[in-house]
Amino acid sequence: MNRPALFFILVALLGSCLAAQAQKIKDTKPRNIILVLSDDHRYDFMGFVNGCPEFLETPHMDRMARDGAYIQNAFVSTSLCSPSRASILTGQYAHHHGVVDNQRPVPKGTVFFPEHLQLHGFETAFIGKWHMGHDHDDPRSGFDHWVSFRGQGTYFNPTLNINGQHAQHEGYTTDILTDQALAWLKQKRSGPFFLYLSYKAVHFPFQPAPRHQGRYEKSPIKYPKTMANTEENYRTQPRWVRERRYGIHGIDHMQTGPFDNDPVPSFDDLYRRYCETVHGLDENLGRVLEYVDKSGLADSTLVLYMGDNGFELGEHGFYDKRDAFEESIRVPMLVYAPGLIKPGTKLTQMIQNIDIAPTLMQAAACPVPKEAKIDGRSFLPLLAGKNIPWRKKILYEYYWEWNFPATPTIFALRGDRYKYIFYHGVWDCNGFYDLKTDPVERHNLINVPAYQDQIAEMRKELFDRLEASGGMTIPARRPAGVPLHDRKLRR
Repeated sequence: MNRPALFFILVALLGSCLAAQAQKIKDTKPRNIILVLSDDHRYDFMGFVNGCPEFLETPHMDRMARDGAYIQNAFVSTSLCSPSRASILTGQYAHHHGVVDNQRPVPKGTVFFPEHLQLHGFETAFIGKWHMGHDHDDPRSGFDHWVSFRGQGTYFNPTLNINGQHAQHEGYTTDILTDQALAWLKQKRSGPFFLYLSYKAVHFPFQPAPRHQGRYEKSPIKYPKTMANTEENYRTQPRWVRERRYGIHGIDHMQTGPFDNDPVPSFDDLYRRYCETVHGLDENLGRVLEYVDKSGLADSTLVLYMGDNGFELGEHGFYDKRDAFEESIRVPMLVYAPGLIKPGTKLTQMIQNIDIAPTLMQAAACPVPKEAKIDGRSFLPLLAGKNIPWRKKILYEYYWEWNFPATPTIFALRGDRYKYIFYHGVWDCNGFYDLKTDPVERHNLINVPAYQDQIAEMRKELFDRLEASGGMTIPARRPAGVPLHDRKLRR
């Protein structure tokens, strides 16, 4: 065959491939989206995960991993309710969206990604715990349908604001929120939809549904290696880590007194109630999945389940989050989307909560506006089996809270193997851990001579990233009880 003829054949083939690809993009329809968020559910308390308590039953989460995708290394950028929730809705770090603690309201002018979905024909609903500002439970922008409550809410008999009308509902809140979600899903609609179902469970104090109370009463508990108050656990750690176990969020104190003082529960009670609450959460997640399958929505819907932050149950002497240890910053994340995600998919890349907004927008075939200034990126191609370049390290930030002063301001950089943690404002040492040889972060290597070059390199990269993204200014908040000034301050 002569060269001109071969050239025209190749051009024709290339044109055919481009046309097919263009048609494939044109024919791609936006998926309905259901985002299910839990509170304080740690990454390894799912039955199929190695290290999960043997007695904990999560058949529906197990099924999501089996029939969909399991994101093995999912993280938050701030391990605290409000900042993490704002990062999920904006795709931004806390130092960008400004919700840096649980007391601050959302800054005026903030745009959440459901508002973009609305502009592209999506019908949207928010049902559950909002928890960004305690002042009110009024409907927020971006949602056509609104069901929520003030602040943390309660586990039983909640008063719900349903599109501006308040009414008390009797029963267990996790069940009630699922009832509300299913009722909305069953409504007829002509276009695609986005449902954000945000549970209070499993937030402290852990309260399971009455039908599950005592389910794991006789189940044996395996205590964390770093829970004991020993020199091996604390010799190289910063002083504040050991001291925190005696104060708020420490297992030797709890919120109302030491464990051995009635009526404070024992650690075993705390642990078992947590597991029973997780089981009830899984049960309700199963109700949503069952409806998606039986209603015929499965092939046109993406369901994403995740936690808003992790939670320590005895690790380092804590029962909390906030810090940069693994149990605090890692979260469960599962995605179910038949036809898009191959069953049994497991992602090992480091995914963060800032990636949720761009990922769900891409699934909705909704372009991300440049003015959104999103810090995260879509991992939808990874879910679909494509190999794309991805981040090698994640950035973490937490800002000191005057009402919970035991934990300092924290900045951290976490890679596949090593983690560097900088503690701001304390006369103490920083942290450096080898997650391969020491996955429980018992041995702080910050002063080991052999690691000094690597530590210096990660420290520089951490602050280079913060400086490049405008994260070098540490926010302060007016304490409760301090009135606003009513006259000009003297210079």
